[in-house]
Amino acid sequence: MSETMKAAQITHYKQDFPKITDVPLPKIGPKDVLVSVIAASINPIDLKTKDGGLKILLTYDMPLILGSDFSGIIIEVGASVTRFSIGDAVYGRVQKNRIGTFAEKLAVSQEDIALKPTNLTFEEAASIPLVGLTSYQALHDVMKIKPGEKVLIQAGSGGIGTIAIQLAKKMGAFVATTTSQKNTELVSSLGADLVIDYKTEQFENILSDYDYVFDTQGGEILEKAFSIIKPGGKVVSISGLPNAKFAKEYHLPLWKKIALTVATRKLTTLEKKTDSHYHFLFMIPSGQQLETLREFIEAGDVLPVIDRVIPLSDIKEAFDYSQSGHAKWKIILKIN
Repeated sequence: MSETMKAAQITHYKQDFPKITDVPLPKIGPKDVLVSVIAASINPIDLKTKDGGLKILLTYDMPLILGSDFSGIIIEVGASVTRFSIGDAVYGRVQKNRIGTFAEKLAVSQEDIALKPTNLTFEEAASIPLVGLTSYQALHDVMKIKPGEKVLIQAGSGGIGTIAIQLAKKMGAFVATTTSQKNTELVSSLGADLVIDYKTEQFENILSDYDYVFDTQGGEILEKAFSIIKPGGKVVSISGLPNAKFAKEYHLPLWKKIALTVATRKLTTLEKKTDSHYHFLFMIPSGQQLETLREFIEAGDVLPVIDRVIPLSDIKEAFDYSQSGHAKWKIILKIN
């Protein structure tokens, strides 16, 4: 086996796009597996990482290989690996301090992967881990949705939204979502009960007394979510700012806790005014939850929605398209 591999990496923050270069093969620990990566997906967190937008939460040494989730085939296992074997087809989301899926090979803990759903291609499987885990943790772990409860899922035709709608329906929720008119048929086919065209309608003028809002956009849209939430309800965001509660849970230093407390004063005021709860979600990799998602997928309850597949060699095209705002669903990089 060659001692090097192709990978897409950045050498500094705000680099236009990752460059393909030869890098040393990763070394695996006793509980790791080495995966020949077949496909990976581009996510908003990759763009934020590239531009230094997560530095308050995560710091990385340069050069840095980007990429958070993937699918592939195990080609080597560590001495203490018990759950997987060479030749297994797997998918996963790596830990935040071990990103680097935009590469031909990847070292990843056995705890962060699961067997690939048998009814999905490798490209389809690579579209699931980050958005699937994020949606599952928001809806199941934080909201704890019960049948009949009402949830608004913002941007239903996006990478997160398309999966979140399907999971929320499986949990028995009444699902409202926002999208453009051209994507109404798609989100309805995924199970959305009420579709709001954000270009011609304002969700805050239509909805009220909702149990939950899953925010994927932040800013003013996040703030407006509090106007439709019922007392005791929860607004869960992946795009808003982390608050003091998050800083405490993640044991961030005091200066960061103070900074985040000041930065989220408006959200805290809205929480108190509406007697609701704001939760910033920073997804945690979980092979166990990927197994649950695999069961849902193989049962036909959750389907991937892919925009396009682009070869790793065309990484610039992939990032340009991702940053253009025109991508509707998931963008997949074909690695091997």
